[in-house]
Amino acid sequence: MAQPPILSWEGLGLQQGARWLFGGPAPGVGAEPIDLHVMPGDRLALIGRNGAGKTTLLKLIDDRIEADRGTRRVKPNMRIVFLEQDPDFSAFPTLMDFALHGDDAPERYEVEAIAGQLGIDMDTESATASGGERRRAAIARALGQDPDLLLLDEPTNHLDLSAIDWLEEWLSRYKGAFITISHDRTFLKRLTRATLWLDRGTLRRKEVGFGGYDAWEEAVYAEEARAAQKMDAKLKLEAHWLERGVTARRKRNQGRLEKLYKMREARASMITDSGAAKLKLANDGDFKSKSVIVADNISKTYDGRAIIKPFSLRIQRGDRIGLVGGNGAGKTTLLRMLTGELEPDSGTITRASTLTGVMIDQQRRLLAPDATVREILAEGGDWIDVRGARTHVQAYLKDFLFDPKLVDTRVGILSGGERSRLLLAREFARPANLLVLDEPTNDLDLETLDLLQEVISDFDGTVLIVSHDRDFLDKTVTVTLGLDGSGSVDIVAGGYADWDAKRSRRIVGKSRASQREASATPAAQPAPSASARPAKLSYKDQRDYEGLPARIEELETAIEKGEAILADPKLFTADPARFATISKGIENARAEKDAAEERWLDLAEQVEG
Repeated sequence: MAQPPILSWEGLGLQQGARWLFGGPAPGVGAEPIDLHVMPGDRLALIGRNGAGKTTLLKLIDDRIEADRGTRRVKPNMRIVFLEQDPDFSAFPTLMDFALHGDDAPERYEVEAIAGQLGIDMDTESATASGGERRRAAIARALGQDPDLLLLDEPTNHLDLSAIDWLEEWLSRYKGAFITISHDRTFLKRLTRATLWLDRGTLRRKEVGFGGYDAWEEAVYAEEARAAQKMDAKLKLEAHWLERGVTARRKRNQGRLEKLYKMREARASMITDSGAAKLKLANDGDFKSKSVIVADNISKTYDGRAIIKPFSLRIQRGDRIGLVGGNGAGKTTLLRMLTGELEPDSGTITRASTLTGVMIDQQRRLLAPDATVREILAEGGDWIDVRGARTHVQAYLKDFLFDPKLVDTRVGILSGGERSRLLLAREFARPANLLVLDEPTNDLDLETLDLLQEVISDFDGTVLIVSHDRDFLDKTVTVTLGLDGSGSVDIVAGGYADWDAKRSRRIVGKSRASQREASATPAAQPAPSASARPAKLSYKDQRDYEGLPARIEELETAIEKGEAILADPKLFTADPARFATISKGIENARAEKDAAEERWLDLAEQVEG
């Protein structure tokens, strides 16, 4: 028997100013009212453009704001917890004070346990805490409340890779339901099983994780395009720009990815086998003439700690360099040395005399709220110089996914994501041959990330990117500089996945070497006590313990293959039955994989005592 929803909104409508964000009161005034049902164990991705109302919908689910129409029903004794994107810490002296405030506060020991795993000192003063520290404290508070329904608004913002891995692992074991808004495609693909798509006031649901979202979106837009052919010419034109523009851009990006892969192959031939020392210095003059930044045996130390151990690097014109690593690993220090803001303690850095850069950092400069979009981009005029080419400001707005009618809108009315997009539009117009991006993906929706990838690909200069967004790095960079916190800089041709694969191979190699060393060295230790000895498994348990890793790998491969098939935009229209079958197969494979992982972890704990 099917279980009832744990939460539902029926006939939901909300008005903002003179317009209905969703659920207008009469036909033609706004979209149809929204119906939403959250089922036990749901793992939902909430997708939509900036300004579509995603965060507002989460607040309605959490009963933080009042709807203009509709009925909200919640299962008795349900604990709903909302992890906000930017919680307010100003009233709390320390991070622990924030975590323990309110009637619904978690137990201190719960917060301390999660904070310890995340590596955050909860006694840190809130006023001096970094964005990453505040985000971890907010996660410790949210998860420590033992929620039945978890609402996550950009949970990976400001987190480093190790913290993102930890959060993904926690959510994979979580028994409750969650709804998440995120620009992190890797995070969404790994964790979600169904998708909520908020689009122009309408909420659609599909029982397929984010991995199948692109194909679903393509199918919906294709159907709308066919319907638009029956309308007049003006409506068809608007439909083409609004619904099909992003889809066309995604298709063009496939060609750009092929170009990126070729660039990576060429760059791989210039890297030494070890990859950890330096890029090969070619003897031909053409290679040297293309070099824009040459670092020779540079290093940096703070308070006796080696932040950057001596290493060498030659960056060519057109390179896309990604810097990855945990918070405090030295990414920003290395970036500042490469760009000339900071001098190395040893070694030399030579930069091309013609190098001119534009930097967009994670501490985005605030745009004047009273200024208009036209004033920000074109100083109040109709034309803007885009890297030397004269362009009409309204045409340029279209390139950055803005409705041209917004040209005289004041910045203060724009959403946070729209303001970030406006800043990108302004900065990309400046003449430069070096682009420096420090956490550029924060506050950007998925369509804007596609746009940013396109702009970076078309940029004919050199790009340096610091980011924790794994999918973004995989689709933009040719060389990855991986920092592990020890001071070593690992140079790998390719993106995050290539660096992560090399790092995993290194860890496995060290583990095997340690095992060989241990087996070769006679042990002279007392026998463990009975309580300390690993448990002896039954025949069935032993068989599962040995066989489940291979089965988990098979399931992961099957999920990846299924998602690759669903990525075909023509499949849903051409063969909806097959689309549904594959979607259901992916859902079943994910459920089996989760159960297998949990079973294996339980057995591993028994084996390890």
